[in-house]
Amino acid sequence: MKQEAAGLPAAVNVHSGSSAAAVQTWQQQFVRRQQLLIFLGAGLLGLIVLSLLFGRYPDLGLLTPQRILQDKMAWRLVLYLRFPRILTAVLSGMTLAAAGLTFQTIFANPLVEPGFLGVSQGAAFGAACCIVFFNSSLWLVQGMAMVFAFAGLGMTYLLARRIRYGGWVLRLVLAGIAVSAMFSAGLGILKYLADPLRQLPEITFWLLGGLAGVTWPRALSILPLICLGLSILLALRWRLNLLSLSDQVAFSLGSDVQRERLLLLAAAVVSTAAIISVAGMVGWVGLIVPHIVRRLSGADTRHAMPLSLLIGGMFTLICDNLARTLFAGEIPLGILTSLIGAASFLILMTRQTHRVQR
Repeated sequence: MKQEAAGLPAAVNVHSGSSAAAVQTWQQQFVRRQQLLIFLGAGLLGLIVLSLLFGRYPDLGLLTPQRILQDKMAWRLVLYLRFPRILTAVLSGMTLAAAGLTFQTIFANPLVEPGFLGVSQGAAFGAACCIVFFNSSLWLVQGMAMVFAFAGLGMTYLLARRIRYGGWVLRLVLAGIAVSAMFSAGLGILKYLADPLRQLPEITFWLLGGLAGVTWPRALSILPLICLGLSILLALRWRLNLLSLSDQVAFSLGSDVQRERLLLLAAAVVSTAAIISVAGMVGWVGLIVPHIVRRLSGADTRHAMPLSLLIGGMFTLICDNLARTLFAGEIPLGILTSLIGAASFLILMTRQTHRVQR
C-alpha cells in the first residue's frame, strides 16, 4: 500500500506533464496558423493594391497615386477596368479553391476538383448552348451555366453509384472522366454549329478562360451568388471534417449526412457556375490550392478553408497579372493557371512527402 501510495503522485505528475505538453503544442499550432492567416491576408491586400497600379498605361509600368488623381484617363482605367477585373480574379480563385477543397473532402479523393466532376464542362456547355440557340444575355448565360453545372455533378454521382468496378474513389474518377468527355463532345458539336464570325469566338472564350471583358455589371452580377456560396462553405467548414468520415460514423456524431452534403455541394456548384459564366474555363486552381494548403496547415477544414480562400485568390490574381502584362497581346487566363498549376503539382508530388495530421 505504501508503494502504491508513493507511486500515485508520480503517475499523476507524468499524466499532467503529458497533458500540459499537448496543450502547449496545440497553442503553438494555433498561434502559427493565426500568424499564417494574417500574413496571407495582408499579402492578398498588398497584391490587390499593387495589381491596381501595375499594368500598361501607356507602357508597362507602375502608376502612382498622384498620377491617378491628376490624370482622368488613368483614374477611369483603374476604377472601371482594373478594379472589377481584379475583384473577379480574386473571387474566381477563392471560389475554385473552396469548391476544390469541398469536393476533395466530401468525396475523400485528393484528385477531385470541379473540372474532374463534370461541373466546369457542364457549365461551359450550358453557356455555349445559350450562345448558339438563344442569345448572349448575361443572366440567361449564367442561369444555363448553373443548370448544366448541377446536371454534370448529378450525372457523375449517379453514374459512379452504378459502376461495379473498383472502390468509390476509382468509380468517381471514372464517372467524372466519362461525363466530362460527354460535355466536351457536346461542346465540340456546338462549336461546329456556331456562327464562325459572331458565336464561335465567344464560345472559344469559355474554353480558354479570361477576364479581359469583365466590367462592373458583370462583376456585380455574380457577386451575390459567390458571396452566398462562400459564406455557406466558410460557416460550415467544420462540418466538412465529419462528412469526410463514413456515413455511419458521421451520423453517430450527430451529422445529418445527406442534407449537409447536399447543402455544401450546392453552395460549391452555384458559386463555381457563376464564376465560369463570366471567367470561362479556369482549370487547376481547385486542384492545386487544397494540396498546398494541406501542406501548410493540415487537413482540418476549419483551418484549411480560410487559407484556401486566401491562397486561391492570390494564385489566380498573380496568374491574371501575368496574363495581361507578359506580352502586348493578352494570354488566356486558363492557359497560365493550367501551366503554373500543373508545374506546382508536379513539384509537390515529387518532393519528399510529409505526413498530414488533422
